[in-house]
Amino acid sequence: MIFHDILVVGGGLAGLRAAISAAEKKADVAIVSRLYPVRSHSGQAQGGVNAALANNPQAKDDTPEKHAFDTVKGSDFLADQETSIFMTQEAPEAIFEIEHWGCPFSRTPEGKIAQRPFGGAGYPRTCYGSDKTGHYMLQTLYEQTVRHNVKVYSEWVVIGLAKDVDTCCGVIALDMHSGTLQAMGANAVIFATGGSARIYGNSTNGITSTAFGVAIPYWAGVPLKDMEFIQFHPTSLYPSNILMTEGCRGEGGTLINKDGERFLTKYAPKAMELGPRDIVARGIMTEILEGRGYEDAYVYLDLRHLGKAKIMEKLPGIREITLDFIGLDPIEKPIPIQPGTHYCMGGIDTNVDGESPLKGFYAAGECACVSVHGANRLGGNSLLDTLVFGKRAGAVAAGYTKDKSKQSRTNALERALKREEDNLNQMLKSNGKENPHKINNELRKLMPEKAGIFRNEKQLSEGLTQIKALKERFKKIRPVASGRSFNLDKVWFLEIKGNLDVAEAVVAGALARKESRGSHFRRDFATRDDANFMKHTVATYTPEGPKLSYKDVSITKYQPEERKY
Repeated sequence: MIFHDILVVGGGLAGLRAAISAAEKKADVAIVSRLYPVRSHSGQAQGGVNAALANNPQAKDDTPEKHAFDTVKGSDFLADQETSIFMTQEAPEAIFEIEHWGCPFSRTPEGKIAQRPFGGAGYPRTCYGSDKTGHYMLQTLYEQTVRHNVKVYSEWVVIGLAKDVDTCCGVIALDMHSGTLQAMGANAVIFATGGSARIYGNSTNGITSTAFGVAIPYWAGVPLKDMEFIQFHPTSLYPSNILMTEGCRGEGGTLINKDGERFLTKYAPKAMELGPRDIVARGIMTEILEGRGYEDAYVYLDLRHLGKAKIMEKLPGIREITLDFIGLDPIEKPIPIQPGTHYCMGGIDTNVDGESPLKGFYAAGECACVSVHGANRLGGNSLLDTLVFGKRAGAVAAGYTKDKSKQSRTNALERALKREEDNLNQMLKSNGKENPHKINNELRKLMPEKAGIFRNEKQLSEGLTQIKALKERFKKIRPVASGRSFNLDKVWFLEIKGNLDVAEAVVAGALARKESRGSHFRRDFATRDDANFMKHTVATYTPEGPKLSYKDVSITKYQPEERKY
């Protein structure tokens, strides 16, 4: 039976950073990833990573404290403040560390790491490598795992947790090469499986960014936190929803409606295009819904005034995408954009150390809710989150396993393996007629309609009813394909079940939160209600649906105030 001190599930930035941190502590650590790590979705992050380095001439007095305040204010004061302060204090060291490992950041004329403005930030503090920052960071961290001889189980899909009473003792994984299930024992497991935005049909995310990664611990009794807070990125390419980085606006790009107006004067009169994502996305959607968009579907992101030289230096990837996908050169024409579902502020409930309520089980990155993003994440803070909390989770998990014997807890792993084998066999023998992919497509259609940028009780109630109906239909699905090697049908079936259960938690949390805060905007409760909803939503799995409870937000330094941009 396979055994490692620590298993890291996910090979993106958070998973790689966790593995490096654990390896530095001399732990026996391995990564289990459904993709070859450098193909992880972290590589699609374009615009940059935040840290108060004060390298930009307009940011000479920037500090981690000011970065923390921007983070908390951007979160609509739902972020836990001491955790946010920890992240921003750790940020400069995290950037210098990855720079010294060889990450090719863009440079100022003096040779310092270049920093650009990003939305919701008081200073230009977003470090970047052209518009391919996530790609550069991913390659850099992967090199470090090679340096530390970290074992990687590539193209293995974790489908379940193993528990020994109240302690996580490993995972059950599907080896896609052989098609066999494997029990993998560990003294600690770190989930770094990324976000769940593919439960929405208008997502900027790759096809592997499903809710399966948070569904697995959710099914095992680990609660999810703040799942109703879904970020809609203001600028995704129309009609495909491919991400158009916030760096476009950071470099001076403007948003214009069909009347040629820079309409954000109505929504963020001071910050304009550099307002926080929730406000800018709602502004764009309002223009479209009120008939001031092109073809009632999009507005324009205009980069033409930046000039060819700047676009080719700072935004070459954006130009490449628009040329490849819609045959448009942003040097000559504006880019059609609309908001797209982008990021999940909520996730697996963890503390600052990445610890979950299940002993020995940790999480980091977008699949976790620590919470530093609250109700709305600032652009550039997600990559920082992966570095800071990936490192923290790896180090804490290594400390937790240090004095533990190398034991496989065979009985618990065998029980978990049999559970998952029985589940797959049941799907193989199903005699239903429902097409699970049709169910998934219907889910991805209803989520933007019922739990999108603008929400109300009627839509959310209808959405919850529809999801419950889809779950009933899923019980009558057709048999899963019986092939073994790279049988993606098995994985997709399991993912769709996870999508349904997690989507139910998103909508239930949104229905219960009778206020507007950050990305969660209720037309029927259009103001923030600190008296009743300055609290985190906690969803615990039951077969009948999520059981909701609440926990306090940590408010220590910054008292909630009205957000003005």
